[in-house]
Amino acid sequence: MSEKRRSAFYQKLTEGLSCGMIAFIIIGAMICSFGIYNIHQQTGITEGGVIGLMLLIEHWFDVSPAYITPVLDITCYLLAFKYLGGKFIKISLISTLSVSLFYKIWELFPPMLPDLSSYPLLAAVSGGLFVGIGVGIIIRQGGSSGGDDALALTISHITHWRLSRAYLFTDLVVLGLSLTYIPFSKIIFSVITVTLSSFLIDRVQEFRSGSSDRQHPV
Repeated sequence: MSEKRRSAFYQKLTEGLSCGMIAFIIIGAMICSFGIYNIHQQTGITEGGVIGLMLLIEHWFDVSPAYITPVLDITCYLLAFKYLGGKFIKISLISTLSVSLFYKIWELFPPMLPDLSSYPLLAAVSGGLFVGIGVGIIIRQGGSSGGDDALALTISHITHWRLSRAYLFTDLVVLGLSLTYIPFSKIIFSVITVTLSSFLIDRVQEFRSGSSDRQHPV
């Protein structure tokens, strides 16, 4: 590849990106992955969206998450590409890799927060804060942290729902199906955490766009 072609390829690859945007994506990835590893995983609070659907399929069909997750994520990103464009996919690639990288980093250490298994309500609220703020920061930059975000953004774009409503819709559908194998006493805390995180993601994202309730009807 000639120098001119390399320069044009690099310019196209980095078009629409800035150091500040990438820095915020990294910060958001660090926050949300920290909460998932140190709270959700340690206390057994299940997720809605793509993660919850993956766990549901694994339980009932005994299919490894290693196969399920890529299929679900790719499907969500293909939908997002159709409705949200290539720039969204490019930014999402950076954010998704950042989340995976930081999760691997946290796994190198023992849990850094006290075990909240005996305090499920506190765990649900704390986990929702970490995920909501972290993912919200990523979405402010125009990307997503995974297939969950891509799906919710696509639904919001098509239906003109508020982003929080799109998140909550996908989460509650999956959590409702999860009642087929998870007791209600555990699901209720998942409902709390996804409700809080959906609200926070919407508010953090809205801060960037300055959108009003008239633009995103409930």
